[in-house]
Amino acid sequence: MGSRHLDIPAYLSVLPLFQEMCPLEMERLAAGTQLHSYARGEEVFRVGQPCEEFHVVVSGQVKLYALSPAGQEKVIELIAPGHSFAEALMFTGKPYIVNAQALTDAKVLTVKKQAVLSEIALDPRFALRMLAGISRRLHGLVRDVESAALHSGMQRVIGYLLRDQVISEDAAPQVKTVSLPVSKATIASLLSLTPEYFSRVLRELEDAGLIFVDKRDIQIMDVCGLARYSMP
Repeated sequence: MGSRHLDIPAYLSVLPLFQEMCPLEMERLAAGTQLHSYARGEEVFRVGQPCEEFHVVVSGQVKLYALSPAGQEKVIELIAPGHSFAEALMFTGKPYIVNAQALTDAKVLTVKKQAVLSEIALDPRFALRMLAGISRRLHGLVRDVESAALHSGMQRVIGYLLRDQVISEDAAPQVKTVSLPVSKATIASLLSLTPEYFSRVLRELEDAGLIFVDKRDIQIMDVCGLARYSMP
């Protein structure tokens, strides 16, 4: 997909960050963007490179991750289509502090800093919308840190599986399927677990009759029972 095959103003206009912008504003902003294609495993950016833009995933999956001095990887966030990243860092004038890598073949739209600053100068409300988006991401990252610090590994895995489920004791039992968007090893890193421990937890839940694992598809046999299983 080249940029000529993507209506960039129309695409940007449906993102939460830009929904209130008029067509003329979208055209100006789109002029400061560039669409990039990345093969699976290709780096979007690395620690230390200048950050003069933020990014929006159009298709595929991108992971943000850090490396320890010993080379151990910690996944910080998984970015799905329609979500942006690096907005806050762009305003600091500092280089990237994490790495970004395409987990699948991916299309990523880059929005240049100068284009954003020009729109802020014309309409300060644009800055407020960006702040709201940055605040939502910060809240999510704080929640993840809190979960890693206060919850057991079992609770973290169950919380991940139930993150989009409505839990109601009155609801009729219904099998729910969670499809892991990336490898189990990547999900384990995101949850601050080793791949071995993550697999062990899945086996325990499967042995308890709460889930059924079929490669990356995990069927939740009992949503309420799974939620109760994580309680101390």
